[in-house]
Amino acid sequence: MVTEFKDRNYWAIILGGSTGLGFATARKLAHHGMNIIIIHRDRRADIAEIEEAFEDIREQDVKFESFNIDATNAEKRVNLIQEISKILGKEGKIRTLVHSISKGNLKPMTGEEPTLDNIDFQITIDAMAISLYDWTKAIFKAKFFAKDARIISFTSEGNKKAWANYAAVSAAKVALESITRNIALEFAPHGIRANCIQAGVTVTRSFQMIPGNETLRVHALKHNPFKRLTVPNDVANVVYLLSKDEASWITGTIIPVNGGEHLK
Repeated sequence: MVTEFKDRNYWAIILGGSTGLGFATARKLAHHGMNIIIIHRDRRADIAEIEEAFEDIREQDVKFESFNIDATNAEKRVNLIQEISKILGKEGKIRTLVHSISKGNLKPMTGEEPTLDNIDFQITIDAMAISLYDWTKAIFKAKFFAKDARIISFTSEGNKKAWANYAAVSAAKVALESITRNIALEFAPHGIRANCIQAGVTVTRSFQMIPGNETLRVHALKHNPFKRLTVPNDVANVVYLLSKDEASWITGTIIPVNGGEHLK
């Protein structure tokens, strides 16, 4: 395997990297020589299993650090930036920032309580969209980004379609895409590229929490030209491609990674 990132003092920060798309991305980048920092928030009961999965990254010839801390907490983010500064040292730089935070409210607008409230939208949009800018700004101010840096976040088809119980997350995805476009525009003079990946239906822990997810799964299988669902490695592969030198002219885009699921 080509380890083109090795010996370049490049790091990736994965926000929400203990499972699903975030973990698959961390593993893929590590296999290609990228040093990894994962920031995740999980229950103590799940830590043993997560740490076992992290061994796949530790076994690569890269540096690896993880923090079980709420990345959306402003005060804790300040402390994390200080810790990251120590980890990077004088030579390390952030090549890739991946936003894979899934912290949203999946409530209906009508019917039995609890239904969506204003605060549900606020919490979801802050965690799943605005926190991308918070982290981008914090890393930029700390001067951690490489001269050619990549910011990648994950959106979904819910950015355009209405699904029951998905209103708050859908609003967050639209906001995430808007923030990404502006990051791409306003941080371009500083060598930063920003893109969203719109993954196809992928059976992750977050997806399984969506009410009616089985209907979405069946619909995706029916309409996908390859007759299979997207898997986390499909998405991780594209994050890797976007992190390569050759992808430097791709920015401000929403990239479907779904095997053509959107075509029908």
